[in-house]
Amino acid sequence: MKSEKKLFATAETQIIQGETLKLEIVGDHPLAKDDQGNLKSRIGTIFTNNNTLITIPGIHATQRMAYIDRLNRKRRKIGIDPLSDEEESNELKSSVDLIMEGNEVLIRPDPDNMIIAFKADEILQEIVSKQHVKFLYVANKQVKDAIKWRGEYWRISPLPKSPEEMMQMISTSRIGISGQPIYYYNKAKGTKILTFDEFSRLGALDDKELRKYLGEIKQYGCCCNRLENPEMAFFMADKAFSCSSFVSKDFNKLDPVELRKIYEELKKRFWDVVPPEFRVDDPSNTEWRNRIFTVLTEQKEGVVSEEQIAGLSSEFFMQIEWLPGARFEQGELIFDPVFEEQAKKPGDPVLEKLCDEKSRGFIFSFVREYGDLEYVNIGRMGKSLSKRTASVGRRDVYIAEIKHGKSEKETVRILRMQKWGVHERLDEGKSLLDAIIESEEYNDYILDRRLGCRQLGMNLPHRVISRTIAERYYGNRREYHGITIWSPYFERDYIYGTATDKTPVFKYRDESYALKYAHLLGCAAAPNMIVGRTGLDGGVVFDDGDEVILEDKDGMPVDLVVADHTGTFTDYQSDLHSFAADYAKPVVRRGELLSDSKEFTHVYLLAFVERFSRIQQEYKKRKRAFDSLFKGKRRDERGSFAYRWERVLDRLNRADPLRLQELIRKHISTV
Repeated sequence: MKSEKKLFATAETQIIQGETLKLEIVGDHPLAKDDQGNLKSRIGTIFTNNNTLITIPGIHATQRMAYIDRLNRKRRKIGIDPLSDEEESNELKSSVDLIMEGNEVLIRPDPDNMIIAFKADEILQEIVSKQHVKFLYVANKQVKDAIKWRGEYWRISPLPKSPEEMMQMISTSRIGISGQPIYYYNKAKGTKILTFDEFSRLGALDDKELRKYLGEIKQYGCCCNRLENPEMAFFMADKAFSCSSFVSKDFNKLDPVELRKIYEELKKRFWDVVPPEFRVDDPSNTEWRNRIFTVLTEQKEGVVSEEQIAGLSSEFFMQIEWLPGARFEQGELIFDPVFEEQAKKPGDPVLEKLCDEKSRGFIFSFVREYGDLEYVNIGRMGKSLSKRTASVGRRDVYIAEIKHGKSEKETVRILRMQKWGVHERLDEGKSLLDAIIESEEYNDYILDRRLGCRQLGMNLPHRVISRTIAERYYGNRREYHGITIWSPYFERDYIYGTATDKTPVFKYRDESYALKYAHLLGCAAAPNMIVGRTGLDGGVVFDDGDEVILEDKDGMPVDLVVADHTGTFTDYQSDLHSFAADYAKPVVRRGELLSDSKEFTHVYLLAFVERFSRIQQEYKKRKRAFDSLFKGKRRDERGSFAYRWERVLDRLNRADPLRLQELIRKHISTV
């Protein structure tokens, strides 16, 4: 396994007679565009044995044929026999398929020959920036592992994240073979999709062009590519209309009248098998858009998304923006070379965003912690997964996948920047010294809140570490631009579960599942209420993305962990009765999804009152220990944590759990 990883991690540039061959392009530059701004070529094939890139029109198979013909012509010219079958096979094995899209070159690797794919990658970087070269087909485990071991998850071509991006992807997937882009192209499978709408438009062509395209459909509709996928397929057509409908037709021998007649017959048959909603190509039609998107992103092993790569839950679906990482070879730390490219191109906005300064800082932290790292992949969360409105302060969240020698599998960590750090305090107008002091005080406050939450029964992640990374300041205060500041962040293990607000609807129909779920939710509601967890707007923060349900091997709920204690101890003054309506909402919003909402309510409220009562009894039993926990901290009635802790305990002591239970029940029943 170790030698395999080394091969995946290092792809030597091809050396022939002691010299690196310069890349030769047959056709246009892969990203060359015409006067209308369209790519001149949508596919390419690179041959690593001779550093040759073919971009002439056609398909990958015809480009490989063109390459072999070109080699044989060169050999004949200097008096050498054409390639033998074995030599020809070796040349073809050195080829790698490319797809050009927008400003990117996408590599479609052979899973069984990743070394060749990485050679092609290095060769391409002679003419295309590394940031614009990505990999396809990562649903395959061999491809995924090869990219992972290089610390290069960011090289994966991402799927669209919004309807607008889906429409853009569909638009840019248009491709032609010998002429106009009448096909939609599945980049991973290499299959060209022909819709009824595009087929019907062929009728407007003259006889010569119509003959050409019908012959093209016949030629490629009945063959497979080297991935063993069809070269061409008909969108939403069943077996009643396929390439077999074209096989018996010799379009070159038909006179114009007969040609048109057969074309109309084929069009009618295509029309008959396609459902009405799919006969017109309309990206604004949600059903058509979603179906063509599914067809274009389908792979043999299923559609891949970023969270599947790292084994993350569906709540992270397409939300991670992977950044350049690092790997170790023979004990040496090797950062992704794209960092060097960014250093040579200061001011490039794309590279600056990609080469996030904090990413390097996180990697250095892991290097200091582990002496035997193999690789690190860092990802940036695109947006908060919580439904609550974002408030001021820093909200950056990152995810890290690390592998070290003592662990058989990867470790996944969540990295969250502290909301108020030196940067934010400087932006408020504080002096550098005051900004540093207040940042440390806030860090202490966050950790005190965590301790307080655990003391009062909130089920938080067991391990949270406070760290700092160095970054340069470029905020509102120009006099401090360029100085190095140390920004705090918190690191915790990733929780492999599902957030309560993202539980699949069908699970609530299973009564056994729903009742266990209700019990866990009720148990979590009690400490959440006790610590006054609210937003700055005064609304209760609960059941909105931070509560994570863990399931056993049978898929049944066994635990609920609060991933982040944001908002705790915010409201430390209000009477707990005022929160009752908010703690009715978790039941109310699930009401129509449940097979037995009455029993769900009963279990939820019973768990709430039992948990609340247990915490209250624990406090009364060990009152002195609780009261003195933060006695050594500064007490300030304007809102220091020691004062908040004092008020929360007093409120807990006076509370009536049964009265709270009845108030919540009343709010549930009145909805």
